[in-house]
Amino acid sequence: MPVIITLDQVLQDRGLSGKDVAKRVGLSETQLSLIRSNKVRGIRFSTLARLCHALECAPGELFGYSRDDDDMV
Repeated sequence: MPVIITLDQVLQDRGLSGKDVAKRVGLSETQLSLIRSNKVRGIRFSTLARLCHALECAPGELFGYSRDDDDMV
């Protein structure tokens, strides 16, 4: 998948745990873990906005992109 989730790096840079962020955002730890491990097929903009608010970041800090034409559907 060409979209890379960099949420773990953002958490590490800010010294936060997934448990703390999940609580701030209103997600279960399981839901946040699925996002962190790139096991979701999508994310609601409202969830993304809450993550950005809790982490004081922009969406581009949570995601990266690696162009790999073999992965394109």
